[in-house]
Amino acid sequence: MEMRWVLEGAEHGDSLVVNPHKGLFVPLDLSVLYCRRMDVLRNAFSLVPEYLRTGESDEVKNFMDYGPQLGRRFRALKFWFVMRYFGAEGLRSRVRHQIELAHEFAEWVDQSKDFERMAPVPFSLVCFRAHPEGDLNEDRLNEINERLMNEVNARGKVYMSHTKLSGKLTLRLAIGNIRSTREHNRKAWDELNQVLEDIKLEG
Repeated sequence: MEMRWVLEGAEHGDSLVVNPHKGLFVPLDLSVLYCRRMDVLRNAFSLVPEYLRTGESDEVKNFMDYGPQLGRRFRALKFWFVMRYFGAEGLRSRVRHQIELAHEFAEWVDQSKDFERMAPVPFSLVCFRAHPEGDLNEDRLNEINERLMNEVNARGKVYMSHTKLSGKLTLRLAIGNIRSTREHNRKAWDELNQVLEDIKLEG
């Protein structure tokens, strides 16, 4: 309920896409499309050769008319199982837990003299980078962070990904596994700090 602000203004849009495989515990791949004007969507994609015409076309919603694919897997089934198993409140509590874990990790970053946060943390993704004290230019910081990420990943306990924000190499901690706990957070933080210490000692 506390995250409803994220959808403020969504009622003015004609469509909305949500990816349950990014935070609602569904294996790749699944996207959910909400569309106000299904007739417009159908007109954009519908192209029915003679061999696909049926006598029930006006009575049945044929999903081949709403996207570029003619055939498709039944992706919705796996999300149906998740919703049936957890229920709305179960999903809310788990998403809330992931956001809490991300906020906790972001606090550790904010309190550290060796790391800095690179973006706000409204959900369960934390964008940050190592920024040890000293006279380090952006190229050197990018090198340190790329090495930090690669060495943490090579250890095999935590997997980090990266992006670039304003040209700065930025590490990404994405909390999306249904079994993620505070202990996993702490392990990731400890790994990052240990590897960074090794890098600093080498100069």
